[in-house]
Amino acid sequence: MSTILLLQIRSFAAAQTFCSQEGAIKKPVLNYIENWYSGDAARTESALHPELAKRMVRTDPINGKSTFIQIGAMTLVQNTRAGYGRQVPQEQQQKDITTLDRFNNAAAVKIVASTCIDYLEEADYDDEWKIINVLCEMRRSAVH
Repeated sequence: MSTILLLQIRSFAAAQTFCSQEGAIKKPVLNYIENWYSGDAARTESALHPELAKRMVRTDPINGKSTFIQIGAMTLVQNTRAGYGRQVPQEQQQKDITTLDRFNNAAAVKIVASTCIDYLEEADYDDEWKIINVLCEMRRSAVH
């Protein structure tokens, strides 16, 4: 087999692996955001590592003091079940997903949603991508 053909086969195989990994990375992200909007807590839970931490920093516009807010996976699942995401009308539900970086078993993903922008850290955990951490920034139009 010629060297060029062998390199083309390896390049094609690498591209196929990359595409399948991109899909595997995107799956929990879609489960996280789509099911936030629909209220499907079970699918949201399937996307999360049990030790997930979701964090937000909110600054009081009057006194300028910041507050650090942190919730865990189960609180996020309970909030999904309670239907907080269902408050966003379907025609306003935004879910623009961008994989920012990936190295081996780690990935960083950004979601631009209707009410916030989330930066997610994912890990390939037991052969399944799971969301480990979320840093959430509320969009100005969503802050009351």
